[in-house]
Order: sequence, then structure tokens, then C-alpha cells
Amino acid sequence: MRRKKFGKALLFPPIAVLACLSPLSLAALIFAALYFPSDSVFSICAYAASAYVLTAWCFRIPRIIAFFKAFKEKSAAWRRWREDTRFRVRTMLFFGVALNTAFAIFQLGLGFTHGSFWFFSLAGYYITLAVLRLFLAYHTVKNEAGERMRAELQKYRATGWVLLCMNLFLSVIVFFMVYFNRTFYHHEITTIAMAAYTFTAFTLAIIDMVRFRQYKSPVYSASRAINLAAACVSMLTLESTMLTTFGEAEGELFRRLMLALTGGAISICFIALSVYMIVQATGQLRKSKETDIEGKVHHDGAK
Repeated sequence: MRRKKFGKALLFPPIAVLACLSPLSLAALIFAALYFPSDSVFSICAYAASAYVLTAWCFRIPRIIAFFKAFKEKSAAWRRWREDTRFRVRTMLFFGVALNTAFAIFQLGLGFTHGSFWFFSLAGYYITLAVLRLFLAYHTVKNEAGERMRAELQKYRATGWVLLCMNLFLSVIVFFMVYFNRTFYHHEITTIAMAAYTFTAFTLAIIDMVRFRQYKSPVYSASRAINLAAACVSMLTLESTMLTTFGEAEGELFRRLMLALTGGAISICFIALSVYMIVQATGQLRKSKETDIEGKVHHDGAK
């Protein structure tokens, strides 16, 4: 009986215990990968502890799924998040504002510390993203989707113009990468984590661009375009990091060529997306203006 209880406690430890062990085992694993050989005692213990924590979490998966199902059924906040598109978009926009601002301040600090225009370019890019998101979020606070279509079209067109100007920041970043051979170097584990984040963000940005078309809200579409633009630059940064970390055998010329091709392709996509937004919004605004004039003429004629 004691063995059974001990085995159950070992395989199904309390959630609080797992929550405490998870960051500790992860920190030990990273520390072992950075500073210890793979066959050292510390590395073996770190791998074993991480494997145990992962196994314990796997045994908890059915209970975790059941908990979240019950949470979704009972939680009013979750229902609002799922059903209220305006609330969801506004929350993500403000979250993006905070995230972009924090990252811009970080890059600005690096720019002053190292005296590098490279970091100033990144800071300018991300602070522009933050201002653009705040510009759209302010509209969603006061208006429902499609409630003021003319104002939304104007903001949609303005977003296109800003994205077109942001292509200048992107060009500076690509220029530094290629001409001065400025690259990012990270540990393999950090690079893999960056890859997982970047591909997830890129996939979600594409899915959201398609999904939010059904709401016929230019502001929502503009917010998705911003996410796609940010994901494209993250993809470029990830490529630079992976070529530096894993592509030493290919050489410097190959790295510069790949960065130039990818940067050029992303820049072209930026320009195409921006021009599409500007042309589409301008056309719809012109039609709306003509409709208003015709309606006014008919109204005056009826008088």
C-alpha cells in the first residue's frame, strides 16, 4: 500500500510542486547546456530532472484538459473573449502597444550604450508599430466594427501609408545586415525558441488576416496587416540568427546572399501590401463620396 501511494505521489505530484519544479528544471537544463559538457554529472542530473517534470506534466494532461473545459463553460471572461470580437481585437492591440514599446525602449537603450545606428533603427521600427497600434486601438474603444465606415477606411489608408514609410526602417535593417555583416548570435536553445515563436506568430498572422475579413472592418484588417508586418521582420531576424548559429559551414557570402534575397522579398511584400491598402481604401472612399453626392442631389431634387 505504501509503495502504491509513493508511486502515485511520484507520478502525480501536486500542481504547486510541478509549478515550482518546472522553472528550476528548465534553468538547470539551460545552465547545463551553456556551461557543462553533456556527459557531466550536473548535465545528467539536469536532463533527468527535466525528463521527470515533463513526464509528470504529461500524466496531468487529462486533468488539465478537463479543468480548462470546465473553466471555459463557467468563465464569463472566456465567453466574452471568444464571442466579443471588438474586445478581443482591442485587447490584442493594447497588448501589442505595450510589447512594442518595451522592446523599442530596450533597443534604444542598446543604441545609446553601444553608439550603434543599428539599434536605433530597430527602436524606430518598433516604436512606429506601437504608435500605429495605439492609433487603431483608440478607434476600437469608441466604435463598433463598421459603425463609422468612412473613418475606418481613412485609418486603413493611413496605416498603409505608415507601413510604406516603415519600409525605410526595414531597408536600413537589411542594409546593416548585408553590407556591414551585422548578425544576431544566440545559443542553440534560444535560437530554437525564437524559431518556435516566429513561426507561430507568422502562422497566426496569416490565419487572422483571412479570418477577420468576414467582419468587413477596415480597422480590424489594418491590425492584422500590422501583425503580418511584424511577423515578417521577426522572420528576417530569425533567419539572420539561424544562419549565424548553424550556418558557419556555408560561409559569409552565402549568409549575405540569403539575407539580401529574403530582405528584398519582405520589402517587396511590404510595398505590395501597403499599396493594396492605400488603393483599396481610396477607391472605397471615392465611391462613398460619390454616393453621398448622388443622395444629396436626389434629396435636393425631391424638395
